[in-house]
Amino acid sequence: MKYLLHFLCVFLSIHAVAQDSSSYTHTEIIYGRKDGMALTMVKVSPRTNSNSRAIVELVSGNWISSYRGIDNRIKAAVTYTKRGYTVFLVIHGSQPRYTIPDELGDIKRAIRFIRYNAKEYAIEADHIGITGYSSGGNLSLLAALTDDVKDDSSRDPVDQVSSRVQAVGVFFPPTDFLHFGTTNFGAAQNKKMLASIGVAGAFDFKVLDPATKTYIPVSDSMAMVIAKQVSPLYAVSADDPPTLIIHGDADRLVPLQQSESIIAKLKEAKVPNDLIIAKGKGHGWSDMSPEKEKMADWFDRYLK
Repeated sequence: MKYLLHFLCVFLSIHAVAQDSSSYTHTEIIYGRKDGMALTMVKVSPRTNSNSRAIVELVSGNWISSYRGIDNRIKAAVTYTKRGYTVFLVIHGSQPRYTIPDELGDIKRAIRFIRYNAKEYAIEADHIGITGYSSGGNLSLLAALTDDVKDDSSRDPVDQVSSRVQAVGVFFPPTDFLHFGTTNFGAAQNKKMLASIGVAGAFDFKVLDPATKTYIPVSDSMAMVIAKQVSPLYAVSADDPPTLIIHGDADRLVPLQQSESIIAKLKEAKVPNDLIIAKGKGHGWSDMSPEKEKMADWFDRYLK
């Protein structure tokens, strides 16, 4: 098994696009609070010709999210803003402090917050898409395909709003941690490998011990259950949003098999889908602008 799980490659080359900032505005927004800290995102809006639709782009690599390179992310959002989209660059909690389920909770909170404030942001609440690269692709698919559970009893009205998106488009996402690259290779259980490539914290699943008020590791059997829960392939159902995946066939970090497997599931469920295979490309490449335009075409088609 030679495929590696190295997802830190959110390449600057993906986002380093020189553009005239006069065509858009951007502002930072607090979309929630966790452990006494603010959860933030950057809203990038076209100055003219808004189409009243939104795209959530996850700032994520290795399940780590930060403001490093955010200026390039803002500039690269012009792929969407020039078509009229308002783009929300979402920062989520990062491993090793937070695991994948924790991060997913942040992302669903961000979607709910955007929908709740849709009128203020001049977008239509039921025209929201989501996108991400690598670990951001994994989290985007999880947000799009897993069940939408609203908390109608919450005192926070944002929690009572749906976190569903209407379209999803991602690049080279991990989708199945139970069969990663080959049948029965449980990547999430290979702790030595995860540690060697710096992603162990994302899979360090723990629960609160009510007696000691501390977090303790889950059992091996429960870790398997959670590994399946954070594998988007097992969340596919007929009511899922249209899904586009772009993946290089020379990707040695996240095997193409990960995208092919979930696309097969989507076809079986009769969910609109497409897989664009970038010939000879690895885990990201120097000029991804043609592929990003195809992603924008997908959102044009399904966020009507």
